[in-house]
Amino acid sequence: MPIAFAYTAIVILIITSGLLTMLILLHRGKGGGLSSMFGGGVSSNLAGSSVAEKNLDRYTVLVGIVWLACIIFLGLWLKLEIAT
Repeated sequence: MPIAFAYTAIVILIITSGLLTMLILLHRGKGGGLSSMFGGGVSSNLAGSSVAEKNLDRYTVLVGIVWLACIIFLGLWLKLEIAT
């Protein structure tokens, strides 16, 4: 396999890593964790799950799948390069 594929996968991996971190941090806390122990669980759920939150969930899953595919591709590529 050409090395350009590996470099492309590395660039995509770096971009999706940053996007995945940002998308996860954009999620609203659901409560019940450490934040609620220290008074962070006081907020009320007025509207429940909005369309924006559902889209954020979809984008997070999509970016996570692309990130995972890049990890698997790079692992397989590295295994083939070491074997040859």
